[in-house]
Amino acid sequence: MVIWNKNNENPLDCLIFEAKLTIASMKYKLLVLDLDGTLTNNKKEITEYTLRTLIDAQERGIKIILASGRPTYGIVPIAEKLELKKYGGYILSYNGGEITNWRTGELMYENVLEADVLPYLYQCAKENQFAIVTYKDKYVLTEHPNDKYVLKEAILNVMETKKVDNFLEAIDFPVAKCLIVGESARLEVLEKEMYEVLKDRMGVYRSEPYFLELVPKGIDKAQSLAVL
Repeated sequence: MVIWNKNNENPLDCLIFEAKLTIASMKYKLLVLDLDGTLTNNKKEITEYTLRTLIDAQERGIKIILASGRPTYGIVPIAEKLELKKYGGYILSYNGGEITNWRTGELMYENVLEADVLPYLYQCAKENQFAIVTYKDKYVLTEHPNDKYVLKEAILNVMETKKVDNFLEAIDFPVAKCLIVGESARLEVLEKEMYEVLKDRMGVYRSEPYFLELVPKGIDKAQSLAVL
């Protein structure tokens, strides 16, 4: 039974405390952790208690998998803090769209958008005067780097915005996710329209009122874990 104490800074602390009581007697091999609101507190930080406990778990041979809808680079600061490279952990980014062995840097699994759908995504954003972004290395690529919602996404992921003159021409790599950002009421209307057109080909949903996620069909954290 998990005991929740409202005085705890982070709900994960309660879960880890209970797990710590049995960790010596149970042969865990993998510990999969979501980030926002689970591993991190409301300041998007890992508490010292959580950090110490997870380092201890890794020293006992448990492998940690950081699982998030964030792009890979957006998970790197947490991976570095938890020393995943030293202990041999994994990053599961884009909600399971990519899995990376953080010790070796090997991309173990990748599920990307179909190239021929990208012009339609761009058209939808442009015609509705929204910014559209995707990700490459440490950059959030967009034609609108100063858009307030683009900046919010960059700050959340500890990434830099990079202006491109033409979004479609800048994409010369496999794309795991696009994001259309903007005012929530209008974005809700666009979400419904795009879902009806794309529901058989890909995922279209809002992760926040102002973030419209555009991802490959069948993205699922649990299914992606089967690769490991």
